[in-house]
Amino acid sequence: MNRIYAVCAAGIVAAVLTACNQTAAPAANTEGNHDADVKAIGDGEKQWVQDYASKDAAKVAAHYADNAVFMIPGSAPASGKDQVQKMVQGMLSDPALDLRFEASKIEVANSGDLGYTRGTYTVTMTDSQTKKPINDHGSYVTTYRKQADGSWKAVMDIASSELPIAPPAPMKKH
Repeated sequence: MNRIYAVCAAGIVAAVLTACNQTAAPAANTEGNHDADVKAIGDGEKQWVQDYASKDAAKVAAHYADNAVFMIPGSAPASGKDQVQKMVQGMLSDPALDLRFEASKIEVANSGDLGYTRGTYTVTMTDSQTKKPINDHGSYVTTYRKQADGSWKAVMDIASSELPIAPPAPMKKH
């Protein structure tokens, strides 16, 4: 009988210790915070479009985190805020550049520290070979991380053109 009491007591002690040592789950992003974060990201993207229109590379680059990666069709990825700003400066030097984008979906993780947008873009730019304006359109995904100051910065920005890839130029015969 003492043996049964000892086993039961040990089981109760183990259950109590296990219950006391459980790590609390991270606090979920409350609906109010979630909605405010979604709005902040959406408002940030609207400002970003205006910053492209102003042709100010520093303002455009300010939307990116220091470790951001920016990928656009026809270019190698730009890694880090300085490279991103250089790529953006090159884009903005084109007098024909007109870039517009709009999110169709904005999500924020329950943790409240990550979010993403998915949407469409249109762009007019000068073709480097023909020197004539061309129009492109496609889709994009931007991943955001909430910064210590509460702002949202892009950490990964990827655009994908919906235009067909141009065939290579025919080889010249000698």
